[in-house]
Amino acid sequence: MKMRALGHSGLSTAPLVFGGNVFGWTADKARSFELLDAFVEAGFNAIDTADAYSRWVPGHAGGESETIIGEWLKARGRRDDVLILTKVGSDMGQGHNDLSPAWIERAVEDSLRRLNTDVIDLYQAHFPDPDTPQEETLAAFDRLVKAGKVRAIGVSNHSAEATAEALAISAREGLARYQTLQPHYNLYSRATFEGPLQELAVREGLGAITYFSLESGFLSGKYASVDDLKGSPRAASLKDRFDERGVRILATLRAVAARNQATPAQVALAWLLTRPGVAAPIVSATTLEQLADTLKAVDLALSDADVAELTAASDA
Repeated sequence: MKMRALGHSGLSTAPLVFGGNVFGWTADKARSFELLDAFVEAGFNAIDTADAYSRWVPGHAGGESETIIGEWLKARGRRDDVLILTKVGSDMGQGHNDLSPAWIERAVEDSLRRLNTDVIDLYQAHFPDPDTPQEETLAAFDRLVKAGKVRAIGVSNHSAEATAEALAISAREGLARYQTLQPHYNLYSRATFEGPLQELAVREGLGAITYFSLESGFLSGKYASVDDLKGSPRAASLKDRFDERGVRILATLRAVAARNQATPAQVALAWLLTRPGVAAPIVSATTLEQLADTLKAVDLALSDADVAELTAASDA
C-alpha cells in the first residue's frame, strides 16, 4: 500500500484514516477494539480523534474516544504501528473554543494520559479561537514539539486566510508550522475546500485530511432518493441533498461504480484520493463488514474518464 505524506512533517499515512468519533458512542469498547484490530491488520495506520469526542452524547464529558484508543494501544502493544491524530480547542466545558496556551498545556496532558502514550503524532487546532492571537497558540504548540510531546501540528476548520496567517507567523517567529489541515470535503461539498484553501494546501505542501468524506452517508449508496430517508436519524440533515445536483451526483456514482464493479462509497472515496492537496480522507465504520467494504476504496483505480465524469456531475 502506497503511503502518503502528511505535509512536510515526516509522517506518512495509509490512504484512509479511521475516524474515531464513533468510539464510545455508536461503537462500544469491544466493537471499537474489533474495528481497530481489523483496520491495522488491513495495513492502515492512522487514527483520528479529538479530546471533545463524544461530548455531544448525554452523560459524556469528552475524552471517551481517546480513552478507548488508549486502552486498545495498551492492550495490543501497537503504539509503534500507528499514528495518533487528535485535536484540541473545542469547548470542553469552558463555554467557548479555546486555543489559549494555558488550555493547550493542560489539554495535551489529559490527551496523553487518556491515550496511554508519551507523544501525539499530529496535534490539531480543532476550531478557531477568536480570543487568542495565533502567535500565542503557535508558541504553545512549538513548546510541545520541542518538549517531545507532539511530533507535528495541524489545523482544522480554519479559513484559508487564517491558515496563511499562521504559516506566516511560524516562518517569521521560527515556530512549529502547521503541516496538515482538516477540511469538510467530498464529491458533494466541494466549495468547502476547493478554491483558496486547496490552493494554499498545494502551494504550501499541507496535507489535507478530509472529514465528512461521504457527506454523512449521502454518498454511501445507501440512499437512492429522499424516500429512502424515512425513519432514518439522518433524514433532517440529508433531505436537502436530494436536489437536482445531488440526484445527478448519485446517478453518476452508481454508473461509475457499476463500470468498476465497486460501490458508490468506494468510488466517492477513490475520487477524493485523486484531488490535489488531499493526503487521506477520514472514514468511519461501526461494523466489520462496513469497514472491510470501505477500505476497498484504496484498491480502486478510477480512469481519467471516470474522474472527469464525477467532477462534471458535481460541478455547481
